[in-house]
Amino acid sequence: MATETIELTGHIVDSLLLAKVLDAIVDAGVEYEIVDVRIGRTNVDPSQARIELDGDVEVLERLVDELQVHGANRVVTGEAQLVEADQDGVLPAGFYSTTNLLTDVLVDGRWLAVQSPEMDCGIVVDGDRARTIPMHRVRRGDRIVVGHDGVRVLAPSRRRGPTPFEFMSSEVSSEKPKALVVAQVAERMRAARERGGRILAVCGPAVVHTGGAPDLARLVDAGWIDVLFAGNGFATHDIESNVLGTSLGVSLDEGTPTEGGHSNHLRVINEVRRHGSIAAAVDAGYVTGGVMATCVRRAVPFVLGGSIRDDGPLPDVLTDTAAAADAMRVEIPGVTVALMLASTLHAIATGNCLPAGVETFCVDINQAVVTKLADRGSHQAVGIVTDVGPFLAQLADHVLGGRG
Repeated sequence: MATETIELTGHIVDSLLLAKVLDAIVDAGVEYEIVDVRIGRTNVDPSQARIELDGDVEVLERLVDELQVHGANRVVTGEAQLVEADQDGVLPAGFYSTTNLLTDVLVDGRWLAVQSPEMDCGIVVDGDRARTIPMHRVRRGDRIVVGHDGVRVLAPSRRRGPTPFEFMSSEVSSEKPKALVVAQVAERMRAARERGGRILAVCGPAVVHTGGAPDLARLVDAGWIDVLFAGNGFATHDIESNVLGTSLGVSLDEGTPTEGGHSNHLRVINEVRRHGSIAAAVDAGYVTGGVMATCVRRAVPFVLGGSIRDDGPLPDVLTDTAAAADAMRVEIPGVTVALMLASTLHAIATGNCLPAGVETFCVDINQAVVTKLADRGSHQAVGIVTDVGPFLAQLADHVLGGRG
């Protein structure tokens, strides 16, 4: 048996963080006592709770790790322990595994803000600078934080203002009023743009299959999408739809299969490979429209991450998954709104890299998909259960028409 004491600070009552922490403690079968609690007098004043936990050592270790995603910290018992990595690509045993919350580490009597918050990484300290580091980027001699001492995370803040968007913070439901949802997402995009934030779109092939690609291209062309992440499938079917008028061989105008259409995607991949890149195919006039062509013309950066199941793939696809993740990390700084559009794998991959402060909206017709992102640790993700095609049409109309 062992004892741990944790602290939770921030807007822990109205955001239900305290309730979530207590639920997790009870579910773990751990004894607890709230030894101190101070509630803020107004809705802008922070609250604080200190909770003492008693239980099996291993159970407590797992529980405290779990509670950190809610902003609960061990009571600091000392400075962060730094251990040098003894080989490239390997973190020291017992390394601190990060969340996507804002994190500080105590080194030489000073709290250092950890740069680039990202889940499932280590923390490397170099002089007076601390940052997250993916496992494959570790180099021998890097000083890595080991254990939990001297590490604290900050509880996610609760958005406040005249339009608190609170109806979106409830559990995912297919019965939410879609017009209101679309208007609120448009409002968050406008707010991001006014603050100088970047807007990221993460796209699955269903964006094309459902007819949403032209509306997404409208948003890109008007400057409302600043960076795009996708896979070989989305880019291929976007190009196929504009060159041959089909997606997976199905006519987008008539909704019927075309003769020999099963090979259409292979033919466009082959031709783009002949040109050498998507940009070259656009410059040559082979690809004249669509999302990818608009990204090229508007100089909107895109990262295409590969998969073992890809046909071709297109020459721009990064087949090394670690290289693809690194390329995504380069584009994430400055992103304040992320639209996950009918994508499961790429949405999860992107969510793993995003700080918790990025407003994230996951749109899919399948309720299981929109909840999976939050289940994998991206607790800031808001699920919107709807067909992505009509959603993008309404969103483009709201944003470009100034409605909502």
